[in-house]
Amino acid sequence: MITEPVAEIDLDAIASNIRVLSALAPHSELMAVVKADGYGHGALPVAHAAVAAGAGSLGVATIPEALALRDGGVTAPILAWLSTSGYAAAIARDVRLGVNSERQLAAIASAAREVGRPVEVHVKVDTGLSRNGVTEAELPEVLRQLGRLRAEGAVRVHGLFSHLSHADVPEHPQNSLQLERLLAARAAFDRHGIPVEQMHLGNSGTALARPDLHLDALRPGLAMYGYTPFEQPDSSLVPAMTLRAPLALMKRVRAGDGVSYGHTWIAERDTTLGLVPLGYADGVPRIMSGRFDVAIGDRRFPSVGRVCMDQFVVDLGPDAAGVAEGDEVVLFGPAQGWRPNAREWAHAAGTIPWEILTSIGSRVPRSYLPAR
Repeated sequence: MITEPVAEIDLDAIASNIRVLSALAPHSELMAVVKADGYGHGALPVAHAAVAAGAGSLGVATIPEALALRDGGVTAPILAWLSTSGYAAAIARDVRLGVNSERQLAAIASAAREVGRPVEVHVKVDTGLSRNGVTEAELPEVLRQLGRLRAEGAVRVHGLFSHLSHADVPEHPQNSLQLERLLAARAAFDRHGIPVEQMHLGNSGTALARPDLHLDALRPGLAMYGYTPFEQPDSSLVPAMTLRAPLALMKRVRAGDGVSYGHTWIAERDTTLGLVPLGYADGVPRIMSGRFDVAIGDRRFPSVGRVCMDQFVVDLGPDAAGVAEGDEVVLFGPAQGWRPNAREWAHAAGTIPWEILTSIGSRVPRSYLPAR
């Protein structure tokens, strides 16, 4: 019996998933992606577990994310690839920085001079996602600028990388085209006498299905947390998060009674309802109203009526099937026959597992099962 909602994080599952991914790419460094608070799992404990399991470095989006890891005692290399300010603080804490433009490179170099130490950068090239990254037209000037900054001792190029536009469709020809463009950029670096220690392009999808895209490093995100970007699950990966809540209240309703806002669900028979104290403020998407089940014991029960900000309702049936107030409700977790998982939620919400996992709100405390 539990008394409050909780997202239980199995760090042993994280460690196991890291080992599975490492075995798939034995010649590539694993850069464990822990941005967005470790995909909602808690960046700091996940980072420690991932590094202990063999991850060679960590990837985040922003400098504040990287500094929080440093504050938490993480000493492994960290790449922050999307910040627009705060460069001096990052350089002072030995955080590698992504370079996405000529202007950003100049700002990073200025911060390195201010701190009085060189900065390691990973240059992001736009190979076809049309998002952040240095374009083909901009690359010659960026290379000239890098040459000057290397000679000055302000900048050291550690990595060259890009992001795939179709990583969840392994056979898509765009993936191979983007590899060709990244290799062409690498050749340009070589011609300018700028050494690159590490190239990376692949993520979870390529880790699982495109070994030719593994390169020097891989950036697994979703797969670390137990899910694949493909519809077909991978039985070797273990979902790390289980979202639980107590059954807060039970009540009888009569046939014809409406439930929740707008009475979008009306009882067709006398039945028993159960109240679960989690809502869309906690990451239960309102769009899933009436479209998902929960597990109580070894049975599933459907949600009914609209999901509210703080709660939703399930139909326990006329006899309540032996359920009692205070029983544990599992919203999603590792698939165990009757239990829903985050991919099932994603289907119900018309979205992707990434969004489900990262949307579990800060009101839901995280608890951790240690890695064995």
